[in-house]
Amino acid sequence: MEYATNDGVRLAYERRGPTDAPTVAFVEGIGYGRWMWRWQRQALDDEYDTIVWDNRGTGDSDTPEGPYTMDAMASDLAAVLDDAGVETAHVVGASMGGMVAQQFALEYDRTLSLVLMCTTPGGPEAVPMPEATAERMFEVPESYDEREARRYKMAAAMNESFVAEHDALVERIVDWRIESDAGEQALAWQAAAVDAFDVHDRLGEIRVPTLVLHGTDDRVVPVENAALLEAGIPDVEVVRLEGAPHLLFIEHSDRVNERLREFLADV
Repeated sequence: MEYATNDGVRLAYERRGPTDAPTVAFVEGIGYGRWMWRWQRQALDDEYDTIVWDNRGTGDSDTPEGPYTMDAMASDLAAVLDDAGVETAHVVGASMGGMVAQQFALEYDRTLSLVLMCTTPGGPEAVPMPEATAERMFEVPESYDEREARRYKMAAAMNESFVAEHDALVERIVDWRIESDAGEQALAWQAAAVDAFDVHDRLGEIRVPTLVLHGTDDRVVPVENAALLEAGIPDVEVVRLEGAPHLLFIEHSDRVNERLREFLADV
């Protein structure tokens, strides 16, 4: 474990792989800890210098007073790269992490390429979270204990068939989430940053090769948002993974990793 500091905020990060190789920096989704990238890191560690870090308010990073903004979280990524001695990196982000990655690419001339998973540029044309999903994620039955609540909320981001077939893995994910998820207040501050995010009119400024991966069965960030990125980013490839949910990087990790490796090899 290593720590970077940004304006007094301590940010935890891990680094693996050959340090003389190109760097791939992963940016986690709202509330999630750096564990969420374990499948992708395992696929890349032999060939790339990989960095995972905890967003402010999450895991082993500090929880400063909010409100949080995408600008602040993008500057956190810059601080992590500075501490690691990395000038430029391929940046991979999912959900909120994809928003941070877009903001970073727009504000810092340090991005070699972008991989944006299950995310949106925001703005007036963005397709919001369906009402049924919001109810599932934010209206948990009061009788549920912490483990039951985690499983209940996470169900909207995964396919029922996957959960039924991989119960032991889901239980392990619940363990990781209890251990490292953002607390209630930090989650609210992160959510406010997500709600305020809007770079739809700046996508043309992203001048690096970009891969967009989005599941057709995403019930958190609907797949229609991928079309907004496709229309706005000049050098973009969009892959819609049939049947994949929001947590496509877990449930369809083999397909995601194959696309990720191919993209990075061609950049």
